[in-house]
Amino acid sequence: MTAAVLALGIGAATASGCVWYIPAITDIRAGADRPASLRTAAVACLTGWAAAALVVPLLLTSAHWALIGVVVGVGAAVSGALAIRGRAQYAREQREEARRWAALRHTPRAAASTRPGRVWVAWALAGLTAAPGAAVAASLLAGR
Repeated sequence: MTAAVLALGIGAATASGCVWYIPAITDIRAGADRPASLRTAAVACLTGWAAAALVVPLLLTSAHWALIGVVVGVGAAVSGALAIRGRAQYAREQREEARRWAALRHTPRAAASTRPGRVWVAWALAGLTAAPGAAVAASLLAGR
């Protein structure tokens, strides 16, 4: 597969990703009207799609595959780290909201289960460790 065909495929996928990054732009532009966790998740989304969009001109200018792999790996790592941070912020916001409701005595304070959060973090970390290797493998396979 030539680099131009790969660039065309990535460009088409990036263009069709507007269903994710256009609402993310809206969330960021809303500012304080949106929770901090949602804004952080939106930045993570935009970072991932920007990294994918940055690969297209690199492929068209015949950049070295190692550079393309670095861009993909760094983009995935930063996007994943921001997603994890957004998830942690969301959990904090939910705990704070539960404390507020408990103070009003409208609902009994539910026992917080940390298992779903731990499972999500475990999957996210597994994905973050696999992403750079997958990027390098893809760049090596595409370089044939």
